[in-house]
Amino acid sequence: MDFNPILSELKESAAILDKFIHSNTAISAIENSIVLMSNALLNGNKIISCGNGGSMSDAMHFAEELSGKFRNERKPLPAIAIADPAYITCTGNDYGFDHIFARFIEGFGKEGDILLTISTSGNSPNVIKAAEAAKQLKMFVVALTGKDGGALSSIADIEIRAPHSNYSDRAQEIHIKVIHILIKQIEEALMRAGAL
Repeated sequence: MDFNPILSELKESAAILDKFIHSNTAISAIENSIVLMSNALLNGNKIISCGNGGSMSDAMHFAEELSGKFRNERKPLPAIAIADPAYITCTGNDYGFDHIFARFIEGFGKEGDILLTISTSGNSPNVIKAAEAAKQLKMFVVALTGKDGGALSSIADIEIRAPHSNYSDRAQEIHIKVIHILIKQIEEALMRAGAL
């Protein structure tokens, strides 16, 4: 038995990643998300991302890598995270916290756009309302989830679910790996299409 707490954490993380690597469902969902997102960008649409807490940080990370730069020099891509604190506090104050993401989608979302929702439980009310608003606008919804997928699993067009664990940080570790894969493969798809 390993009593080193550092090694114990690393081994637990590696075991969950290994389970994810061997999930054909997860790999297929990532592949389908790459195609969906790449085609949306090629068609002149954008990607909006949202989440709470650490998942908001991941949503911001995803958007800034696409709109800024990932590994190599290229033109910016239209991606934005719902993360403006003035907007969030204004909307939360006037309409309630559950509506902060949905209001943004209603104002900025267009048919054919993508909403990337990130929720380790899949049950965050404000993320669910955003997904519902996106579907009303005929946007596509990709969900990064954990545990049993929650309510998001039945709303999303594509769900990428991290293996079940007792803590949200393990799902977040999977989510950031997926985010980096999505960004890299979107770039490569757009390069192959001559769009970058």
